[in-house]
Amino acid sequence: MTARDIRFGLVFAICAGSIGSGLVTQTVSAQDLASRGDQLQVQQRHAARKPGSTANALASAAAVGSDVAPEAKPVRKPSAVKGPYYVDFRSRTAATYGHAFVWYGKTSEKAVDVAGLHPAGDVLPYVLGHLTFVPSETGASYGDLDVQYLTASYRVYLNEADAKKVFAFIKDIQAHSPLWNAETYNCTAFIGRIATFMGLKVPFHLQVPEDYINNLKRLNGGRQTAQLSAEQ
Repeated sequence: MTARDIRFGLVFAICAGSIGSGLVTQTVSAQDLASRGDQLQVQQRHAARKPGSTANALASAAAVGSDVAPEAKPVRKPSAVKGPYYVDFRSRTAATYGHAFVWYGKTSEKAVDVAGLHPAGDVLPYVLGHLTFVPSETGASYGDLDVQYLTASYRVYLNEADAKKVFAFIKDIQAHSPLWNAETYNCTAFIGRIATFMGLKVPFHLQVPEDYINNLKRLNGGRQTAQLSAEQ
């Protein structure tokens, strides 16, 4: 082997070593990039699982191949259901300060029952009733069924079981109210007994009928339903 051949072999070895080193360098660099890419995907999946944003939720859903659950909406409580029966506290005009009475019945029927306390007869019993007790009547009086005379109304609804009790109570006090007096037991005091039996708050009875009905409604916050206690 000549000196020239030796030099050529050394140069070839050095070049081959350089090329091999370059190949190794290139191979390591590719593996490093692939590893970094895998790490980046793992980080993205972990970030998608963290709560706090819609984007993360969508990314998480896409990763598992499922839909995003809709946002929960507040549940509305059902309002009080109006019963098929009612008691309507009413007032109307009259020759003096007016008259208070009740309508009661079933919402699906046009016919109504009327109850109200008033002097029996015409002018004389009414005048005497401001001085003493006079005989009374407890049914409908002139104008009770005429809408044009109405000055105030407050209707309260009842379920069937409670309505039977209230209607029986109305008929009972009609049968046991033989006297009328302007100051102590008048029309507003009479319907106040019905309202109290129904569990409503009642105003002082010495008020003109229109004011009494409006104050009855105000005291009860305008509530439209009533429920009797278990003892009644």
